[in-house]
Amino acid sequence: MITPFDYFEHRRACKQKQLERSNRIANLPPEYHGPVSSSDRKILDKSVEELVQDVHKEVVNPIHILRSYGKLAIKAHAKTNCLTEVMINPGAERWIEEINLKGPLAGIPVSLKDSIVVGGFDTSVGYSRYTGKSYLQDGTMVRILKDAVYNAGAIPYVKTNCPITLLSFESTNDVWGRTTNPHNTNYSPGGSTGGESALLAYGGGRIGVGSDVAGSVRVPAHFAGIYSLRCSTGRWSKIGTKTSMAGQEGIPSVFSPMTRTMPDLVYFTKSILGMKPWKYDHTVHPIPWRAEIYDSTKEQKKLRIGVMETDGVVPPSPACARALSLVSAALSISGHTVTPIQPPFPTTALLLASSLLNSDGCHTFLAPFRTLERNDPGAAQLSFYASLPRPIRYIHYLWTKYIKRDTLWADLLYGIRKHSTAEQWELVAKREAYKAEWHEWWQQQQEDLDVILTVPNATPAVPHGGMRDAVGSCGYTFLFNLLDYTAGVLPITHVDAKLDALPASFDISAMNGVARGAYKHYNAEKMHGLPVGVQVVGQRLQEEKVLAVMERVVEMMEKEGKGYELLEIED
Repeated sequence: MITPFDYFEHRRACKQKQLERSNRIANLPPEYHGPVSSSDRKILDKSVEELVQDVHKEVVNPIHILRSYGKLAIKAHAKTNCLTEVMINPGAERWIEEINLKGPLAGIPVSLKDSIVVGGFDTSVGYSRYTGKSYLQDGTMVRILKDAVYNAGAIPYVKTNCPITLLSFESTNDVWGRTTNPHNTNYSPGGSTGGESALLAYGGGRIGVGSDVAGSVRVPAHFAGIYSLRCSTGRWSKIGTKTSMAGQEGIPSVFSPMTRTMPDLVYFTKSILGMKPWKYDHTVHPIPWRAEIYDSTKEQKKLRIGVMETDGVVPPSPACARALSLVSAALSISGHTVTPIQPPFPTTALLLASSLLNSDGCHTFLAPFRTLERNDPGAAQLSFYASLPRPIRYIHYLWTKYIKRDTLWADLLYGIRKHSTAEQWELVAKREAYKAEWHEWWQQQQEDLDVILTVPNATPAVPHGGMRDAVGSCGYTFLFNLLDYTAGVLPITHVDAKLDALPASFDISAMNGVARGAYKHYNAEKMHGLPVGVQVVGQRLQEEKVLAVMERVVEMMEKEGKGYELLEIED
C-alpha cells in the first residue's frame, strides 16, 4: 500500500502480531501457567551441562525442562515484555520428538533474538512490513541447533525483542512494544539484543543467541546482569538471519552466545563449536573448540592484564569505574600482573566505525518504515543528521567545532552521512590501517598482554528514551567490533546509591557532546540495584582464552566473597 495509507496497514499488523502472541500464551497447556513448583526448582537450579547429562542418562525428560523454562519465560514476559514469537506450542513440544537426545545440548531450551529465522514463524525485527511473512524452513543457525540426526539437540522455544533498526541500546518497536529491565522496569535491558538479556536475567532461560555490531550482546549483558561473548567474525554461524542493514560489511555483525551463568557460557560455546558449524555455514572458519588454549589459560600461573581505564571519549561513571577497580584488585591480590594501558587512539575508532556503519546515510534501515512507524530515538538522531542538506550540515559542523569548541561531537555528527563508493573504499582502507596499528601495538608491549580489561559502557542501564541523548556513547564496545576482537562481558556488582554518586565537583557542561549525552541520565540513587559489569577483550579469534579469563575472574571474585548475585527466580 502506498504512503500515507500504509499507516493503517501498519496499525493493523501491530495489533495482529500482539494479539497472536497473547493468544499463543493464553492457549498454552496448564503446565506453563501457575507458580514455580519444587520439581521446576530442581531443573532450574541445574547448569546446562548437568541437565544434558540427565537427558543422556534418561533421568529427566526434555519435556519437563521445556515446561519449567517455558513457564519462567512467560513470567519473564509478563514483567518485561521480552518475547516476540512464542514457539512453544505448536513448535517446541513437537520438536522434542525430533531432536538428537545424545547431542551436546540435548533437551535444552534455547532462546533466539527475533532476527534469527525459524521455519513457520515471522522474522520481523520490529518492522511491521515484515510481519505475516513466516519462513518455510529453518535458517542455518537453527538447523545446527535442532535439525537432522547429528544436531546439538537443543529446542528453540521463544524469540526475543529488539529495537527497530537494530541500532540501539534500548529494545522497543511498534510491533512488539518496549522491553524493560527486570531489575528496574524504568530502565532498558540493553539492545539490540535486549529481549534476550531481560529473559535470561529474569531466569526464563539459560542460553540464548544474539547479534552484535556495536555492542549488542555485550551492553545488554552489562545492563541486565548476564554473561555474553562477542565472537570474532567467522567463529559463529550468521547465515539464516535477517538484518536491518543487509549488505553492510564496514562493521560486520556477528551472532554470539548469551547465558545466565558463566559455566553455561563456556559449555554453550564449546558445544556449538564442537558441532563443526563450518559444515553448515560457509562463513564459519573451520576452527574447532581448542581445549589446549582454554586449559592452558585456566592453568596459567600469572595472567598479564592491561586495564583500559577510558576510551578517551566518555569517562566511566563511578559505578562502572568501581566495578573495574574491584576486578583489577582481585586480579592483583591473586598474583596477576595488572597494568594500565594507553592503546592507539580509541577516539579515532568511534569516528571511523560510526562513518562505516552509516555510510549509506541511514537509507537501508529506514527503507522498510511505514508511515508514522516510530523509530528508536537514537537511530532517529542518526537519520536526522544524515538527512540534512549538505550546506546545513556543514554549517552545523562549523558551529559545533569552532563556536561550541566541541571537535569530537562535530566530527562524529559530520561523519553520519551518505558516502560515495570512493569514500567508502577510503574508510575501509583506514579501518585496515587502524587494525594493523593495534596489532603492532599489542605485539610491542613489554610483557605480552593476555587480555585487556575495561568497562562495557560508560554508565549502567539507560532509562527508557535515554538513547536519544546517549546515542554516541558506545565506544567501549564499538572499538572492538571495528578491530574484530573477541570480547566478553560478565556482571560484577550493582549500583550503590552512596558509593556511586557523582562528586560535588562534577561539571557536565565541561564534557564533550557524547559524554554529556551519556551522563545526562546518570543518577546513582535512581539506578540503585542495577547490574554493573566488566569487559574482557582478547585479540581476534581468541574465544577460548577470553572465556577462560572470564571464568577465572568469576572464581576470584567468589573466593573473596564478592561473587555476583543473580536476580532470584520468582515463584
